Amino acid sequence: MVKSSDSRALLIAGPTASGKSALAIEVARERGGIVVNADALQVYRELRILSARPSPEEEASVPHKLYGHVSGFKSYSVAHWLDDVTKVLKAAWTERKLTIVTGGTGLYFKALEQGLAEIPPVDPAIRDKWRNFAGDLYRELLRLDPQAATSLKPNDRQRIVRALEVIESTGKPLAEWQADATRNAALADVTVERIFLNPPRDELYARAEARFDRMLATGATDEVRALSDADPALPMMKAIGIREFSAHLRGQISFDEAVTAAKTATRHYIKRQLTWWRGQMQGWKEPAG
Repeated sequence: MVKSSDSRALLIAGPTASGKSALAIEVARERGGIVVNADALQVYRELRILSARPSPEEEASVPHKLYGHVSGFKSYSVAHWLDDVTKVLKAAWTERKLTIVTGGTGLYFKALEQGLAEIPPVDPAIRDKWRNFAGDLYRELLRLDPQAATSLKPNDRQRIVRALEVIESTGKPLAEWQADATRNAALADVTVERIFLNPPRDELYARAEARFDRMLATGATDEVRALSDADPALPMMKAIGIREFSAHLRGQISFDEAVTAAKTATRHYIKRQLTWWRGQMQGWKEPAG
């Protein structure tokens, strides 16, 4: 990637309804930057309303990238997003523009700063061996990959198995694969500023509920209806409101019950977001006031 000593990125993260998009647009106007999406649902063109994408007017006010740029009927992963965002960053830095990456998907930010380890496929026999291992997995990890053992709890079976299968299949500890990825990450050697928006919980819930009411007033139910034939297993179908209002459209629950269920799901989602971010806050700052 083309990088220079003045390549810059501002990361704005936070739970849903915390004001990320508004702040990103404000900074882009002030500092001549571009706003880049880091929300796993706002990438889908079918979900303008339910994913709370910036409005067409907001998107037109400053350059916006990776919003609604893929079909929700196709597979789209964090690896796809990382490939797309890397191209956007390269183009912006070539023009010496500030990139303002904003969204609520923590794994996108993690991939941006730490990269994705390109681990070769694990031999299926080795995978089966460790996933069905009846002995002391942690003792085996201490023997084969002491470094990984120091960072994992003895009862964290899933991660222990992953570390064991990687080192046996590749001959290289998982930490080395991850270190290689970090050295080659999209933001390696880039000046990065990190802002985490974290309004008081009650205020956040009130904002989220008011925003959901606005979604309903601007056609959220029609957006759900248009997806009635979509495969429920598609990632875009995880958007809050789809399951609840699909049930309403099928006559299984009332409109008010759907609204209540969706707002409850939003509060639970906010809690999960904050729980995840509490373990990732090193290097992030909350704005004063």
